[in-house]
Amino acid sequence: MTRRDLAWRVGGLVLTTGACTACLLLDRSPLMMPLFVVALLGLPLMIHGKRVAQVLRAERRGHALTAGALHAARLRARGQNGDGFGA
Repeated sequence: MTRRDLAWRVGGLVLTTGACTACLLLDRSPLMMPLFVVALLGLPLMIHGKRVAQVLRAERRGHALTAGALHAARLRARGQNGDGFGA
């Protein structure tokens, strides 16, 4: 695990624990709902680390479907179906 990946995971941990702690301190406050959402946003960061940032960047720049488009073009060039066998 790289430092950058660890930093993203620690950031997710800080978001989740901070929001949960604030929810416990703000008993029955309307601010608990947005804090709960922040806590849920920290979970993917804790689990996936820097891959979350990479996916968001790819989505924003329009590269989300690049791998699928390349694969489909490669299959068309070979004259194969989607299952990898001949047409």
